[in-house]
Order: sequence, then structure tokens, then C-alpha cells
Amino acid sequence: MTTHPQNPKPNRQTLYVAIALMLGIVVGEILNLTLGSSDTTQPNPVLSQVIEVFSVLTDIFLRLIKMIIAPLVFSTLVVGMAKMGDIQTVGRIGIKALLWFFSASIFSLLLGMLLVNVFEPGSSLHIALPPIGTDTGLTLVKPTLGNFVSHIFPKSIVEAMATNEILQIVVFSMFFGIACASIGDLAKPTVKLLDSLAHIMLKVTGYVMHYAPVAVFSAMASVIAQQGIGVLLSYGKFISEFYLGLILLCSALGCVGFLFLGRRVLSLLRHIREPMLLAFGTASSESAYPKLLQQLERFGCDEKVCGLVLPLGYSFNLDGSMMYMTFAVLFIAQAYGIDMALSDQLIMLLVLLFTSKGVAGVPRASLIVIAATLSMFDIPEAGLLLLLGIDQVLDMGRSATNVFGNSIAAALVSKWEKALRH
Repeated sequence: MTTHPQNPKPNRQTLYVAIALMLGIVVGEILNLTLGSSDTTQPNPVLSQVIEVFSVLTDIFLRLIKMIIAPLVFSTLVVGMAKMGDIQTVGRIGIKALLWFFSASIFSLLLGMLLVNVFEPGSSLHIALPPIGTDTGLTLVKPTLGNFVSHIFPKSIVEAMATNEILQIVVFSMFFGIACASIGDLAKPTVKLLDSLAHIMLKVTGYVMHYAPVAVFSAMASVIAQQGIGVLLSYGKFISEFYLGLILLCSALGCVGFLFLGRRVLSLLRHIREPMLLAFGTASSESAYPKLLQQLERFGCDEKVCGLVLPLGYSFNLDGSMMYMTFAVLFIAQAYGIDMALSDQLIMLLVLLFTSKGVAGVPRASLIVIAATLSMFDIPEAGLLLLLGIDQVLDMGRSATNVFGNSIAAALVSKWEKALRH
């Protein structure tokens, strides 16, 4: 599959998304000031209806993106496997990618732990704490070995595609692609058909992306209309320290990228700014996947490498989310005056490293992993209520960071495979 034609208007779409983001903040704050209610138990019905309209507009975009992901992952991965031709190449690329993923995840967790211990945002929180035992409203999924295995291996590819279980689609696609490579000429019509499907899905992506500014505007306006800019001031220290952590994380990953890619890392940033902005605006890494795949191939990443590394990355390499989990657990512990020993914190990092891989794809997965970790270390789960109000604001930053981390991974693995086009 070759998907790197020149985009005649590479900056126009990014500009529209950026404008939509700013307009969303302005409109959201105007709505909050004019229609907002000081009584949180009885919100203004007019504002509730407006927010519902915004939510529907955002949901349409996210649904359209999810419609694209399963066929796109399946077709690009199978074509990539078939072109690689042997299982050794697949294994080599997979091992390099997973080694990078785990290294980046460990670094993200450690950096998050270091910053929370230095800044102690929970200790300086001047907000009434939720009573211990308060229901968080989250469906708790226990991180067990059974859950982890069932999340990886599909019992039905149709079910995996219907529920957008990316990792399960990857497993089936790898078997399918390697089988296509092993039977040679007989599989060529199927591979050609899937190559055509991949191009069609990327064309569909182009159509869907025209709607992206509307989705970003709606998502942003909805958050600000509900919470108001004021909530950012109440949690200002925590939010600013978390975003500082994300900037440091992206800087560190960018420096590693510079070591291997040189000045081309700046070109990579130019190519991925629209997917990152999209992920930021919609607070969803998934929303950026189709566009990110397209842009990485335009940058020069090998299509076969991207087809394997990106889907794996979306399950194993969510750097921003990893940092958030450390931040959140230690923040809640500090808020309740619980002093976690260094040994407990390191055990917590190991727990997060593996449990976070088992529930990707579950709605609000980060919060569910955090809830399970809190209960494991006897920290009040009710502390999650401190974060629910600002989760969307934090999710925006971590989604954009996830996209950046996976872009660096795809570029580096392409470079290590000597398959990065100039």
C-alpha cells in the first residue's frame, strides 16, 4: 500500500481545527457565564440541551472514526504482513516495537512518580474531599490474567471488529497476513483486494476529516460550558503540573527521536501536528488514528512498519495515559494524607505497567485502572471523584501525547529497519 500523495492543502485543515478549538473555548465560557447555574444539582435545562447537542455532534465524529479503524487496521496490517513475506521480519519488527513501548512506558511512569513527589499537588488541594466509601459510578474491571488474555486473543474476528478491539484485530490480521505470505500467488487476489480496501478507507478518512473542526468545536464548547474556565483555576496547580509533565515527556521522547532521526524529527512534528491537535480537541487518541497513519507514511515511514507498529502502539504505548495513572494515584493518596513508601510506589508502577495493557479499549480505561490500583493499595476510591470533573481536560493532553509517542515509535522502528524514506 502506498499512501503518500502530496496533500494540496496541508495546513488548511490544521488551521480550521485550531480555530475551532479556540472558538469552542470562547463559546463554552459565554454559555457557562450566561446559562450556568451555581447549583450543580439542578443545572440550567437550556444549557443541558445545548450541551447535549454538542455531545451529539462530537459523538457523530467519533463514531465515524471508529467505523474506519477496524477495516483500516485489518487491511493495512494484512497487506504489510504479506509484503514482508516471512514471519522472521514480522517478529523482528514486533520485538523492536515492544521493547521501545515498554521502555517508554517505564520512563513515563517514573517521570510521573518523580514529578508528583516533587510538586505534591494533592497536599496543596483546597477542596473538600469526597467521603471515603462514596460510589464513583465506574464499572470496576479487575486486572486479572484472564482479562488480559481475553483482551488479546479474539474468539471471533467479527466481534473484535464490532467492538473495535484493536489488539484482537492485530492478532487475527497477523495470522491472516502470514498465511497469505506463505501460500504465495494463490493469495495475491486477496492481498490486492485488501490493498484496495486500505486506499478506500483512507479516502473515507479524508471525507470524515472535513467534519473534524465541528467535532473539536463541540467537544471543547461542551467541556467549558459545563465546567467553566473557573474549574481550571481550582485545580490550576494539578493541571499545570500534569501538563508540564507531558511537555517534559514529549521533550524526552523528541530528544531520543533526534538522536536517531536528526533534524527530520522537526519534519515529523510538522506532519503529525494535525492528528495531535485532533486528539487534543476530541480527547481521544482513536480519533487521530486514520489521519496519523496517513501522515506517517507521507513523512516517509515504511507502510509495512506503520501497519504493525501503530495498532500495537495503540494498545501498548499510551505514554500520556501511563503518566496520568501515576499522577492520579499519588495525587489522591496525597489528598487523603496517605504517605506511600518508595517501595510501595515502585510496586505500584509495576502493577500499572501491566494492568494498563489489559483494559485498553474499555471506556474511560485510565480511570478504571486507577480505581483498581487505588483499592489494591488501600487508598480511598472515592478520591477519583476529585478527578472526574477535570478528566476531560487532562484527557486532552494525554491523548495528544499518546499520538506523539506512537509517531516517534513508528519513525524509530522504520529507521532501525532501514526503511525510512528520504
